[in-house]
Amino acid sequence: MPTLTRWFVKAALIYFVASLLIGFLLALNSIFNLQSFVFGLSPVYFHLLMVGWITQLIFGVAHWMFPKYSKEKPRGDDRLSWITYWTLNVGLIMRAIAEPLISESIVFGWAVAVSSVLQMIAGWLFVINTWGRVKEK
Repeated sequence: MPTLTRWFVKAALIYFVASLLIGFLLALNSIFNLQSFVFGLSPVYFHLLMVGWITQLIFGVAHWMFPKYSKEKPRGDDRLSWITYWTLNVGLIMRAIAEPLISESIVFGWAVAVSSVLQMIAGWLFVINTWGRVKEK
């Protein structure tokens, strides 16, 4: 298994556990009516689950299992793949921190906007780097 795939899969597993913990807090909040901060975690829960767990796992497995791009570059441009990994994760962590605090300051609103741009760039880079690997046998 390639190193980058291991990083994607391990990060995905961490986000999966984090989303389960946040989901548990949200469930407790619905029963015990905890602080309103917990309610602000709802978008973070879905984002960690869908982008952190599902998307990241797909990116990692696709990086590993898709057909080879060429003999010289079997998985495409490795630098682009690592940039994809880092922009996706920096964006995801920024969002997880800033989104519950978005009503506190405009700075957090801007952080969510920047995090969205980083994640969008990661998606584009993944497509750019993977596109050539989707071919007939």
